[in-house]
Amino acid sequence: MNILAVDIGGTSIKICLVDEKGLTSNFREIDSEAMKGGPYLVENLMKVIEAHYSGFEAIGISTASQVDSDKGIIVYANENFPGYKGMNLKALFEERFNVRVKVENDVNAAALGEKFFGAGKDFEDFLCLTYGTGVGGAIVMNSTVYKGLNGIAAEVGHLVLHPGGVKCNCGCYGCYEMYGSTTALVKQAMKIDPKYTNGRKIFEGLDEGDKRLETVLENWVLEIATGLVSLTHIFNPPAIIIGGGIMEQDVLIKMVREKVLELIIDSFKDVQIMRASLGNKAGLLGAAALHM
Repeated sequence: MNILAVDIGGTSIKICLVDEKGLTSNFREIDSEAMKGGPYLVENLMKVIEAHYSGFEAIGISTASQVDSDKGIIVYANENFPGYKGMNLKALFEERFNVRVKVENDVNAAALGEKFFGAGKDFEDFLCLTYGTGVGGAIVMNSTVYKGLNGIAAEVGHLVLHPGGVKCNCGCYGCYEMYGSTTALVKQAMKIDPKYTNGRKIFEGLDEGDKRLETVLENWVLEIATGLVSLTHIFNPPAIIIGGGIMEQDVLIKMVREKVLELIIDSFKDVQIMRASLGNKAGLLGAAALHM
């Protein structure tokens, strides 16, 4: 079965065909132009699909924002997606293309991608976290994503690890992502030198011998590990899969793993900390897996 997989992000939309083995074809990436609004984004995406794709039997959509996956409705979208909240993607795409459509939050979809085709395929249960602008999370139990009462479980970025700390965009103080996201790392690094505007430049600085960054990185790894230890003590998972562009750094995975094992209760040390293996295809493959 050929599935049309779509991964909608704040800056770009990825599209491809996926077969039942997870093999992809006809990949393309377009600007999302999200600031033009949800209706524009969706209509533009549909036109691209009509122009370049045919022969698919179902559509799987992974999207940033909170999703009612049963109904395919966007229940919350931030200011980067004006007019997106309330859109029924399932109904819109089923009417336009006359095929089955399923819609899922991007982090949940990435976790499904890793479950079916990546680092999680040998586990029935695991946690999946992504580190970037914020910290996203998904809980896989019995090979399915646990969604909670309102379908929005695993907002791990909003674990309050520093009560009374930095105010988060959610309105709470001391949330995990205010300390453990790539954004948080960059903010601290830029206090040393304004040129450190992203993770790549920070690691280039480390490679070039800027010793000042070592303490910044060590403190950041401690924040990441503290969150992972708390989650491990709650869920006792066999594995935690961590992703996000910055996690491509081999030394970082090693540092996180060592710090978790240093902090964790002895009886929980069997947990495996591993890197996500699908890279930027995780969302696409997870979108396809919604139909598998």
